[in-house]
Amino acid sequence: MRKRIYLDNAATTCLDERVLETMMPCFTEYYGNASSLHSDGSNAKAILEDARKSLASCVGSSPDEIVFTSSGTEANNLALKGAAFANRAKGNHIIVSSIEHDCILNTCHWLETQGFSVTYLVVGEDGLVDPDFLEQHLTRSTILVSVMHANNEIGTIQPLKEIGERLKKRGILFHSDACQSFGKIPLDFNASGLDLLTINSHKIYGPKGVGALVVRNGVLLEPVLHGGGQEKGLRSSTENIPGIAGFAKAAELCCAEMAEEATRISALQQLLVRGLEAEFEGIYFNGSLTNRLPHNLNFCISGLEGESIRLLLLLDEEGISVSTGSACSSNAGDSHASHVLKAIGRNPFEARGAIRLSMGRFTTEGDILTFLKLFTEKSSQLNSIFS
Repeated sequence: MRKRIYLDNAATTCLDERVLETMMPCFTEYYGNASSLHSDGSNAKAILEDARKSLASCVGSSPDEIVFTSSGTEANNLALKGAAFANRAKGNHIIVSSIEHDCILNTCHWLETQGFSVTYLVVGEDGLVDPDFLEQHLTRSTILVSVMHANNEIGTIQPLKEIGERLKKRGILFHSDACQSFGKIPLDFNASGLDLLTINSHKIYGPKGVGALVVRNGVLLEPVLHGGGQEKGLRSSTENIPGIAGFAKAAELCCAEMAEEATRISALQQLLVRGLEAEFEGIYFNGSLTNRLPHNLNFCISGLEGESIRLLLLLDEEGISVSTGSACSSNAGDSHASHVLKAIGRNPFEARGAIRLSMGRFTTEGDILTFLKLFTEKSSQLNSIFS
């Protein structure tokens, strides 16, 4: 039986064995509560603080700026809700890009019910936010801007530094969701001019159920969770020491191997592009092919947009996992077109018909060649609506 080929790493990644090895003692030996004063608690606290230092070195922040959470979604909620309510006396206007992750957009929709005004910034056809266009929408009541570092569906990388420079001059808080980019491309919290940064573990071969919000010293947030006051009072809950230790190890590995891995994955991405263009005259790619995450490819084939789900299922039968969009938005129903693809100008039919491939640490050239062969075979079995 042929091993499965997993090309949905943007949804989640498998746990690296080196990460698992780091986590195991935290379950069986260093299982104390990090808030306890006895030795078992002190041992757990040491692991927690070592992980904080490790993550800080990966993102270019101070260790005391790392706040651990249960996920990227929780970190994004803490960033937006926390900043909005803590700074309400200064204004009520928030700007986010129109292609943000659902947890950002849905948080903003909720904030609108609480008296906040939100601008959903239009992006270009490549998915890029124009810093000049963003600046035109800033007002005296703008308190927060949130622009993701790289998009989870189309992989477009945003100009954080240029945006950060403009916001810093006006004293406006700047947040970025970097769950898709962290560990894959260089990211510097300070150099980007960020005040808040979201990262998570399960996109970088770490465990699920753990993430972090980087909070610049001096930035005020209203907590979302109230309790025992862990994480400087910003995120009450007993810390997930095994998950945090795994998160830090996963980040350490990604940062150490980033340059070499980016080169390898980029070559696979180009192999995919060439192979698809050679077989499908009507192929079109969503998002920029140059300013893009190296592991991401999102495309449609003219005439076969309505068959994307069938193609996914046919490939799954052959042992290949791909996606038709963001895994996190699939709960909304398959009939819903991608808000990201609609935002870059695709019509609703096209926005429902994309295939997303996301490669990872364990993807090989053989996997890509097998995918190209089977994708071509399965596509030929479907009838184009234009044939």
